[in-house]
Amino acid sequence: MSKPNFKAIVLDLFDTLVKWEPHRLPLMEVNGRQVRTTMPFVFPKLEERLGEDFDQQSFIEIYGAVVDEILLEREREGIEITCFERFARTLRRMAPVPDDDVHPFAEDLTRVHMAGVRAVTWAPEDRVLAVRQIAPHYRLGLLSNFDDAQCGREVLLDTGVAHLFEAVIISAEVGLRKPNPRIYQRMLEMLQLEPHEVLFVGDTPREDVAGPQQVGMRTAWISKGAPAVPDGIPEPHFIITDLAELPRILEL
Repeated sequence: MSKPNFKAIVLDLFDTLVKWEPHRLPLMEVNGRQVRTTMPFVFPKLEERLGEDFDQQSFIEIYGAVVDEILLEREREGIEITCFERFARTLRRMAPVPDDDVHPFAEDLTRVHMAGVRAVTWAPEDRVLAVRQIAPHYRLGLLSNFDDAQCGREVLLDTGVAHLFEAVIISAEVGLRKPNPRIYQRMLEMLQLEPHEVLFVGDTPREDVAGPQQVGMRTAWISKGAPAVPDGIPEPHFIITDLAELPRILEL
Protein backbone atom coordinates (compact mmCIF):
# COMPACT_ATOMS: atom_id res chain seq x y z
CA MET A 1 0.00 0.00 0.00
CA SER A 2 1.43 3.38 -0.96
CA LYS A 3 2.00 6.02 1.67
CA PRO A 4 -1.12 8.20 2.20
CA ASN A 5 -0.79 11.54 0.44
CA PHE A 6 -2.45 14.43 2.27
CA LYS A 7 -1.51 18.02 2.93
CA ALA A 8 -3.58 18.47 6.09
CA ILE A 9 -5.13 16.42 8.88
CA VAL A 10 -8.32 17.72 10.50
CA LEU A 11 -9.28 16.27 13.88
CA ASP A 12 -12.48 16.13 15.83
CA LEU A 13 -12.03 17.22 19.47
CA PHE A 14 -14.21 15.33 21.96
CA ASP A 15 -13.53 11.59 22.19
CA THR A 16 -10.95 11.97 19.44
CA LEU A 17 -8.21 14.24 20.81
CA VAL A 18 -9.66 14.56 24.31
CA LYS A 19 -11.65 12.21 26.50
CA TRP A 20 -14.98 13.46 27.83
CA GLU A 21 -15.84 11.48 30.99
CA PRO A 22 -19.40 12.29 32.13
CA HIS A 23 -19.30 9.39 34.61
CA ARG A 24 -17.15 11.68 36.78
CA LEU A 25 -19.95 14.25 37.10
CA PRO A 26 -22.22 14.24 40.17
CA LEU A 27 -25.03 11.71 40.28
CA MET A 28 -28.51 13.15 40.61
CA GLU A 29 -32.06 11.86 40.36
CA VAL A 30 -34.07 13.51 37.58
CA ASN A 31 -37.67 12.44 37.04
CA GLY A 32 -37.02 9.11 38.72
CA ARG A 33 -33.77 8.39 36.84
CA GLN A 34 -30.20 8.56 38.12
CA VAL A 35 -28.17 10.77 35.79
CA ARG A 36 -24.71 12.28 35.71
CA THR A 37 -25.05 16.02 35.31
CA THR A 38 -23.60 19.46 36.02
CA MET A 39 -26.92 20.58 37.54
CA PRO A 40 -25.65 20.24 41.15
CA PHE A 41 -23.18 23.01 40.23
CA VAL A 42 -25.87 25.11 38.53
CA PHE A 43 -28.62 24.89 41.16
CA PRO A 44 -26.77 26.91 43.85
CA LYS A 45 -26.44 29.80 41.36
CA LEU A 46 -30.18 29.67 40.69
CA GLU A 47 -30.99 29.51 44.40
CA GLU A 48 -28.63 32.40 45.13
CA ARG A 49 -30.21 34.62 42.47
CA LEU A 50 -33.87 33.61 42.80
CA GLY A 51 -34.18 32.71 46.48
CA GLU A 52 -37.56 31.29 47.42
CA ASP A 53 -38.78 31.79 43.85
CA PHE A 54 -36.53 29.00 42.63
CA ASP A 55 -38.35 25.72 42.12
CA GLN A 56 -35.96 22.93 41.17
CA GLN A 57 -38.54 20.63 39.64
CA SER A 58 -40.02 23.43 37.55
CA PHE A 59 -36.54 24.32 36.28
CA ILE A 60 -35.83 20.69 35.36
CA GLU A 61 -39.07 20.44 33.39
CA ILE A 62 -38.56 23.72 31.51
CA TYR A 63 -34.88 23.00 30.84
CA GLY A 64 -35.69 19.50 29.57
CA ALA A 65 -38.30 20.88 27.18
CA VAL A 66 -35.81 23.45 25.89
CA VAL A 67 -33.16 20.76 25.34
CA ASP A 68 -35.61 18.65 23.32
CA GLU A 69 -36.61 21.70 21.28
CA ILE A 70 -33.00 22.57 20.52
CA LEU A 71 -32.14 19.01 19.51
CA LEU A 72 -34.94 19.10 16.96
CA GLU A 73 -33.81 22.49 15.59
CA ARG A 74 -30.22 21.32 15.29
CA GLU A 75 -31.22 18.19 13.42
CA ARG A 76 -33.72 19.92 11.15
CA GLU A 77 -31.54 22.89 10.19
CA GLY A 78 -27.96 21.67 10.63
CA ILE A 79 -27.21 24.59 12.92
CA GLU A 80 -25.55 25.04 16.28
CA ILE A 81 -27.51 26.51 19.16
CA THR A 82 -25.28 27.49 22.04
CA CYS A 83 -25.34 26.49 25.67
CA PHE A 84 -25.91 30.17 26.45
CA GLU A 85 -29.05 30.15 24.32
CA ARG A 86 -30.22 26.98 26.06
CA PHE A 87 -30.05 28.66 29.45
CA ALA A 88 -31.48 31.93 28.10
CA ARG A 89 -34.54 30.18 26.68
CA THR A 90 -35.04 28.38 29.97
CA LEU A 91 -34.78 31.57 32.01
CA ARG A 92 -37.20 33.44 29.73
CA ARG A 93 -39.81 30.80 30.53
CA MET A 94 -39.30 31.10 34.27
CA ALA A 95 -41.67 33.73 35.68
CA PRO A 96 -39.34 35.18 38.36
CA VAL A 97 -36.59 36.17 35.93
CA PRO A 98 -36.90 39.74 34.55
CA ASP A 99 -36.02 40.21 30.87
CA ASP A 100 -33.06 42.46 31.70
CA ASP A 101 -31.50 39.72 33.83
CA VAL A 102 -31.76 36.91 31.29
CA HIS A 103 -28.52 37.51 29.36
CA PRO A 104 -26.09 38.04 32.25
CA PHE A 105 -27.74 35.26 34.25
CA ALA A 106 -27.57 32.83 31.30
CA GLU A 107 -23.87 33.66 30.85
CA ASP A 108 -23.21 32.96 34.56
CA LEU A 109 -24.96 29.59 34.34
CA THR A 110 -23.11 28.73 31.13
CA ARG A 111 -19.76 29.36 32.75
CA VAL A 112 -20.64 27.23 35.78
CA HIS A 113 -21.88 24.39 33.58
CA MET A 114 -18.87 24.55 31.29
CA ALA A 115 -16.44 24.55 34.20
CA GLY A 116 -17.97 21.21 35.14
CA VAL A 117 -17.59 19.91 31.59
CA ARG A 118 -13.98 21.04 31.37
CA ALA A 119 -13.14 19.40 34.71
CA VAL A 120 -14.02 15.95 33.35
CA THR A 121 -12.31 16.37 29.96
CA TRP A 122 -8.63 15.60 29.39
CA ALA A 123 -6.14 14.61 26.72
CA PRO A 124 -4.41 11.20 27.07
CA GLU A 125 -0.66 11.51 26.67
CA ASP A 126 -0.47 9.04 23.76
CA ARG A 127 -2.96 11.15 21.77
CA VAL A 128 -0.98 14.31 22.47
CA LEU A 129 2.19 12.51 21.39
CA ALA A 130 0.47 11.46 18.15
CA VAL A 131 -0.37 15.10 17.37
CA ARG A 132 3.23 16.10 18.04
CA GLN A 133 4.46 13.34 15.70
CA ILE A 134 2.11 14.40 12.91
CA ALA A 135 2.60 18.18 13.15
CA PRO A 136 6.02 18.37 11.46
CA HIS A 137 4.66 16.53 8.40
CA TYR A 138 1.10 17.82 7.93
CA ARG A 139 -0.83 21.01 8.46
CA LEU A 140 -3.36 20.56 11.26
CA GLY A 141 -6.96 21.65 11.64
CA LEU A 142 -9.58 20.97 14.28
CA LEU A 143 -13.35 20.91 13.76
CA SER A 144 -15.64 20.28 16.72
CA ASN A 145 -19.35 20.17 17.38
CA PHE A 146 -19.50 21.96 20.71
CA ASP A 147 -22.01 24.49 21.96
CA ASP A 148 -19.67 26.86 23.81
CA ALA A 149 -16.75 28.44 21.98
CA GLN A 150 -14.91 29.60 25.10
CA CYS A 151 -14.89 26.20 26.77
CA GLY A 152 -14.11 24.42 23.51
CA ARG A 153 -10.99 26.51 23.04
CA GLU A 154 -10.04 26.14 26.72
CA VAL A 155 -10.29 22.35 26.39
CA LEU A 156 -8.04 22.52 23.34
CA LEU A 157 -5.55 24.73 25.21
CA ASP A 158 -5.51 22.22 28.06
CA THR A 159 -4.03 19.61 25.68
CA GLY A 160 -0.79 21.58 25.36
CA VAL A 161 -0.84 21.27 21.56
CA ALA A 162 -3.32 24.00 20.59
CA HIS A 163 -0.51 26.01 18.99
CA LEU A 164 0.02 23.24 16.43
CA PHE A 165 -3.44 23.75 14.87
CA GLU A 166 -3.53 26.49 12.25
CA ALA A 167 -7.29 26.24 11.60
CA VAL A 168 -9.81 25.73 14.40
CA ILE A 169 -13.61 25.76 14.14
CA ILE A 170 -15.88 25.28 17.15
CA SER A 171 -19.47 24.94 15.94
CA ALA A 172 -20.69 27.55 18.43
CA GLU A 173 -18.56 30.15 16.64
CA VAL A 174 -20.06 29.62 13.20
CA GLY A 175 -23.65 28.60 13.96
CA LEU A 176 -23.31 25.36 11.99
CA ARG A 177 -22.92 21.73 13.06
CA LYS A 178 -21.45 18.66 11.48
CA PRO A 179 -22.64 17.00 9.25
CA ASN A 180 -23.83 20.21 7.57
CA PRO A 181 -21.61 20.42 4.46
CA ARG A 182 -21.07 24.13 4.98
CA ILE A 183 -18.98 23.62 8.12
CA TYR A 184 -16.50 21.37 6.31
CA GLN A 185 -16.36 23.90 3.47
CA ARG A 186 -15.43 26.55 6.05
CA MET A 187 -12.50 24.41 7.13
CA LEU A 188 -11.36 23.90 3.52
CA GLU A 189 -11.54 27.67 2.97
CA MET A 190 -9.42 28.30 6.08
CA LEU A 191 -6.82 25.79 4.93
CA GLN A 192 -7.09 26.86 1.27
CA LEU A 193 -6.99 23.22 0.20
CA GLU A 194 -8.99 20.94 -2.04
CA PRO A 195 -11.10 18.26 -0.30
CA HIS A 196 -8.96 15.33 -1.48
CA GLU A 197 -5.93 16.95 0.15
CA VAL A 198 -7.47 16.63 3.63
CA LEU A 199 -7.85 13.62 5.92
CA PHE A 200 -10.63 14.05 8.49
CA VAL A 201 -10.23 12.03 11.70
CA GLY A 202 -12.99 11.45 14.24
CA ASP A 203 -15.02 8.96 16.22
CA THR A 204 -18.62 9.69 15.18
CA PRO A 205 -19.66 7.91 11.96
CA ARG A 206 -22.26 10.41 10.75
CA GLU A 207 -20.34 13.58 11.59
CA ASP A 208 -16.77 12.39 11.07
CA VAL A 209 -17.11 9.90 8.21
CA ALA A 210 -20.28 10.52 6.18
CA GLY A 211 -20.11 14.30 6.60
CA PRO A 212 -16.54 14.87 5.43
CA GLN A 213 -16.88 12.34 2.60
CA GLN A 214 -19.91 14.15 1.20
CA VAL A 215 -17.66 17.14 0.45
CA GLY A 216 -14.82 14.98 -0.90
CA MET A 217 -12.51 14.65 2.10
CA ARG A 218 -10.93 11.33 2.95
CA THR A 219 -11.59 9.95 6.41
CA ALA A 220 -10.10 7.94 9.25
CA TRP A 221 -12.71 6.57 11.63
CA ILE A 222 -11.83 5.99 15.27
CA SER A 223 -13.88 2.86 15.80
CA LYS A 224 -13.13 2.27 19.51
CA GLY A 225 -13.23 -1.42 18.64
CA ALA A 226 -16.64 -1.43 16.90
CA PRO A 227 -16.77 -4.20 14.27
CA ALA A 228 -18.12 -2.04 11.42
CA VAL A 229 -19.56 1.36 10.59
CA PRO A 230 -23.34 1.60 11.10
CA ASP A 231 -25.71 0.94 8.21
CA GLY A 232 -25.98 3.87 5.84
CA ILE A 233 -22.49 5.21 6.58
CA PRO A 234 -19.91 4.99 3.76
CA GLU A 235 -16.75 3.00 4.41
CA PRO A 236 -14.00 5.22 5.82
CA HIS A 237 -10.67 5.19 4.04
CA PHE A 238 -8.91 4.11 7.24
CA ILE A 239 -10.06 2.58 10.51
CA ILE A 240 -8.16 2.97 13.79
CA THR A 241 -9.21 2.32 17.36
CA ASP A 242 -7.59 5.42 18.86
CA LEU A 243 -5.93 8.63 17.69
CA ALA A 244 -2.64 7.26 19.02
CA GLU A 245 -2.61 4.90 16.00
CA LEU A 246 -2.78 7.68 13.40
CA PRO A 247 1.01 8.10 12.93
CA ARG A 248 1.20 4.43 12.00
CA ILE A 249 -1.26 4.69 9.12
CA LEU A 250 0.53 7.84 7.97
CA GLU A 251 3.78 5.84 8.05
CA LEU A 252 5.52 8.25 10.41
